[in-house]
Amino acid sequence: MSPTSATAPATAGALTAEQAAPRLDGLTVIDVRTPAEYASGHLPGAHNVPLDQLPRALPALSAAAGRRELLVVCASGVRSAQAVRDLAGHGIAAATLTGGTAGWLRAGHALERSPGERTAWSMERQVRFTAGSLVLAGLAAGQLRPAARLLSAGVAGGLVLSAVTDTCTLAKLLARLPHNRARPGRLAATLDTLSRHAG
Repeated sequence: MSPTSATAPATAGALTAEQAAPRLDGLTVIDVRTPAEYASGHLPGAHNVPLDQLPRALPALSAAAGRRELLVVCASGVRSAQAVRDLAGHGIAAATLTGGTAGWLRAGHALERSPGERTAWSMERQVRFTAGSLVLAGLAAGQLRPAARLLSAGVAGGLVLSAVTDTCTLAKLLARLPHNRARPGRLAATLDTLSRHAG
């Protein structure tokens, strides 16, 4: 089935950690965080398909969804909910993990780590650090040039807009930095696995 040829509309749902844990062996878990976040700890057996690579992954995800139910995961549930909506728009049914990997850990479940992988701060932590640094820089520079305080005001406005729209432009920009990107060929191998025999 191609990603746009579903005969019935895809349904999106949500599973809590308590609901997902006993079913994990029967789900194909897709982690939409950055590769560095994924390396820091992910649900057992999860496949890393970063959110910004979702359009490229549609054929593989459609093939995987034809075999097993998809469970989409991120750090808190925001990015995975967006991914589920995007997939539903292409006729691919998937569920999001409520609370993400943070909720999974709070429920007492373990995360898996890939040996030898580099780790990085979570995207939420990177956003907080970057936004805070920009605000402080704007305030400090504003002591010499008052117009520099507009940087702080711009960041504050961006954070408000981010909360209202439940999106984050800063996170999308940070996801493009080299430390947040996959090694060459890693995504291609993941998509090949999903196309052939997702598990």
